[in-house]
Amino acid sequence: MRISLDDAEGQLKELVRLAKQGEEIVLTQDGLPAARIQPMKKPMTSEEKENLIKRLQEEVRKKDLPPGPDAARSQDFLYDEYGLPK
Repeated sequence: MRISLDDAEGQLKELVRLAKQGEEIVLTQDGLPAARIQPMKKPMTSEEKENLIKRLQEEVRKKDLPPGPDAARSQDFLYDEYGLPK
């Protein structure tokens, strides 16, 4: 549904109700889209977050990627053989 800001002014509660039911509400200004009213997403529960992390970790494990550079050695080029800055 597209509705001008002027027409929407007195209908905010009704527009929010429609958006919560799944209706796409686009507010227009001078005939051009200016804003959208949409329902808030439900925050993830702790259990959902843990499941997502486990799933992502499993996906990474399945890819069997080679290990990246060793962080302990990543700055070696800055130091000489005695560990002093070059």
